[in-house]
Amino acid sequence: MYLLRAATMACLITSAGGALAEDGDGVVEAMEEYLDFVEYGGGTLFAQQIPAEDWGNFFIVDTRSAAQYEKRHIPGAVHIEWRQILARRSELPRDRPVLVYCNTGSLSAQAGFALRLAGFENVSILQGGIREWQAKGGFEAHARARAMDQTQAEDSAEQN
Repeated sequence: MYLLRAATMACLITSAGGALAEDGDGVVEAMEEYLDFVEYGGGTLFAQQIPAEDWGNFFIVDTRSAAQYEKRHIPGAVHIEWRQILARRSELPRDRPVLVYCNTGSLSAQAGFALRLAGFENVSILQGGIREWQAKGGFEAHARARAMDQTQAEDSAEQN
């Protein structure tokens, strides 16, 4: 019941154009219920958390503009602009994790929030977007982070 109500409210939000939610109209209440339900930080992933071999498990969605997608994108990603994510939600799988990203994580966070309100519990946002993904080493971010952790642990052990 909660997910159906949240999905309905999300649809109303996106179709309302520039309208703002007001107390008593159900939109704010649906969002409050969602925010009470979701875990802190649950729904965001850092590139360093995903081993290279696990990237293939994700259905990756680039939520930036078509021009930005054409210029560069994470290999294997499909393009669905963040504003269209709810209208095209039928294209998203429910049986595997969905990872949405933009340049920095702000627009994809909105897309992820909308999808979560619409009942997609399998959606995560790539924290820092494609910029952070590239800066941390792309598909090799996890391996680089582990190597750095190992080096720091060895340096710490030598100092003791």
